[in-house]
Amino acid sequence: MTARGKKATGNRILVVGATGRFAGPVMPELVRRGAVLRALIRDQSNIGLAQSLGARQVAVGDLRDRDSLDIALQGVDGVFHLGPAFAPDETAMGIAMVDASVRAGVRKFLFSSVIQPTNTRLKNHAAKIPVEDALYSSNLEYTILHPANFMQNIRSAWPTVVEQGVFSEPFPKTARVARVDYRDVAEVAAIALTEDRLAYASLELCADGRHNREEIAEMMAKALGRPIAAGEIGFHEWAAPARAKYTEHQLGLLAKVYEHYAAVGLGGNSLSLRAALGREPRSLQSFIEELAAGANPRLQPHA
Repeated sequence: MTARGKKATGNRILVVGATGRFAGPVMPELVRRGAVLRALIRDQSNIGLAQSLGARQVAVGDLRDRDSLDIALQGVDGVFHLGPAFAPDETAMGIAMVDASVRAGVRKFLFSSVIQPTNTRLKNHAAKIPVEDALYSSNLEYTILHPANFMQNIRSAWPTVVEQGVFSEPFPKTARVARVDYRDVAEVAAIALTEDRLAYASLELCADGRHNREEIAEMMAKALGRPIAAGEIGFHEWAAPARAKYTEHQLGLLAKVYEHYAAVGLGGNSLSLRAALGREPRSLQSFIEELAAGANPRLQPHA
């Protein structure tokens, strides 16, 4: 036994979407814990990026292609799976990966799901339910993560914060939303895939606090040393830069998420994240201080 838990017996991990915005941070955490990584990517042009993140092997495949999954999973001990955001067949792709993992004799399966998947009013949340059910109905040693809204989403708004002194999101500035630093999610995922103490756990992952945008603007002002206003912006104006990446259907699903935030915010509790990490989760204040330090090299994040 280690101080933190029994080590898993196998350490060959397949990472789905290894070069994506959020799966990528998981790979260095896995390498740090001695895992041998195989990246599953769709585009051969991303092979170099996958290798730079720590992949020793790269499998080019598609979650919609059963044969490519069977090849990618040969000799694999564990799987990290994060489904493509707002994909219309996200459920089918997730179930296909679960089924392929069972066929391949995989031991561990980490599914990065979403907070409150049983909120069926949000189709992108509900899309995770059948994937979770497939895991519960399998012989895989699963761990399911339910992370809150990612702090990293604030990064895209940061240039406007610095240039115009306004932080805007497409829901009321008084709405309280639970958030989490995805680096903490990545660390929990790596623990689950390289140790045994999080086996068969379903974990809600949130940082402390449900901050509204007025409070976040105050944090930004403190970090930058000048006033920052909490603004409001319409969804279509806010989403304009992302229209090239998403279909109208996908944007419609995203709009429903922010309508939900406008109505009731987003709840979440930090207890399970703190227990899984064995330390305090990264705070929103510290995340903002890091952003500010990047904007002004003289500003360093607090310890």
